[in-house]
Amino acid sequence: MEVFSLLVNGFFIAFEPLNLSLVIAGVVVGLFIGAMPGLGSVNGVAILLPMTFLVPPTSAVIFLAAIYYGAMYGGAISSIMLGIPGASTAVATTFDGRPLALKGMADKALVAAATASFVGGTISVVLFTLFALPMAEVALAFGPPETFALMVLAFSTFIGLGGDDIAKTLFSIFIGLVFSAVGLDIISGEPRLIFGGLTGFYHGINFLVLAIGIYGIGEMLWTIEVSRGDVLMSKATVSFRRIINCLKELRSSAKTMVLSSLLGYFVGILPAAGATPGSLMAYGVAKTMAKNPETFGKGNVDGVVAPEAANNAASTGSMLPMLTLGIPGSPTTAILLGGMVIWGLEPGPLVFVDHPDFVWGLIASLYVANVFALLINIGFIPAFIWVLKMPFTILAPIIFVLCVIGGYVPTQDMHDVWLMLIFGVVGYMMRKLDYPMAPAVLAIVLGPLAEPALRQSLIGSHGDVMIFFERPISGSIMAIAIILFALPLVKLVKARWKRAT
Repeated sequence: MEVFSLLVNGFFIAFEPLNLSLVIAGVVVGLFIGAMPGLGSVNGVAILLPMTFLVPPTSAVIFLAAIYYGAMYGGAISSIMLGIPGASTAVATTFDGRPLALKGMADKALVAAATASFVGGTISVVLFTLFALPMAEVALAFGPPETFALMVLAFSTFIGLGGDDIAKTLFSIFIGLVFSAVGLDIISGEPRLIFGGLTGFYHGINFLVLAIGIYGIGEMLWTIEVSRGDVLMSKATVSFRRIINCLKELRSSAKTMVLSSLLGYFVGILPAAGATPGSLMAYGVAKTMAKNPETFGKGNVDGVVAPEAANNAASTGSMLPMLTLGIPGSPTTAILLGGMVIWGLEPGPLVFVDHPDFVWGLIASLYVANVFALLINIGFIPAFIWVLKMPFTILAPIIFVLCVIGGYVPTQDMHDVWLMLIFGVVGYMMRKLDYPMAPAVLAIVLGPLAEPALRQSLIGSHGDVMIFFERPISGSIMAIAIILFALPLVKLVKARWKRAT
């Protein structure tokens, strides 16, 4: 009852005219920041942080959290409409969102993304409200061995029960891991894989550069080849009846939404994990549990629902270690944490006691932001659909310009623009040769997380790999991962036995 009364008090704070207007403004701004390739919630929050010194601290954090929420919703827009990930958190949405748009079902993909985002956000905020401190203690139980085991499990979901060629999937993962290792060694600081001393490789390969190249430029080249010079215009349509029908059809995806939300929230509360690994892992799990995994990557609605539910749940989950432990769960919450310190709010368990109005006002504002983000997103669907109705001769140059901007913005280095163009050609060739691109993207995201976890674990155990199996949590996760890795071999043996008999 005490939690309920505190939450009600938080709603009174969230519905104050200033705070409510900041929630709505933050959601709208975040929606467009998330939709712009290369910007994302990190840049949006960082750029707008100085503006918040004009308002009280509680209102400031509510505004920045609303931007964060809106950006999680907005990232799906360009992923679905143009095939360009608006942010790293929306890369997995591109896998099935873009094929749905090309089939004339962009409205279905957008409604699915908005609804899944709402469900993921709502479930995570409820969990945040009820289990904030206990969940923080669970997050603290995750050390480097548990983190590495979780990364291995993510890879195993793509290999074990995926519908793709296993050899090609493994090749795609290994290429992604090689790309993730480019830059400076995390222990010695020595440069590695810098291709003859090219200075642009010292900061590594930015994940968005690879994603925009493969899915933006690569998709554009593929479409140009398929069209063979014809002026392509999408058959995408939208109406109130179609939106209602899309909402009704999503009942079959309810299980995927809930499971992805729980997974995303759990990954989000792990320090330094964030929404991107959560969304990719949710996509892999959804594909693993699907009755028709071979349809993923070709326009399966669950392939949109899973990452969108997960990345919104993770965005809320990443705020939990920030508030309760003072440890940011993602790059965006690291900026929010800096803002809190500047405003004189010291994060930690005592913040719930010393500043209850701030904490519960923020939590209540997340409920409000979630509702407004859903309404605004669905309300803008006709405008988003209009983009697809443009002739491809006009759309292709726009896509190219957005890709170049998206490749330049993260590091402001022309080296990354040229690298993005190369990745575009690579993505085009992978599509022609029928190589799955999702595992490579997963590897370049999880590689920088898995490598330090692996090396820290082995340093702590003096090289003994049994550390991953002796600890209860990491041992359980590794056992599941090994079973998933072994499944293709079991399937192969069963298939040969059937042929023999």
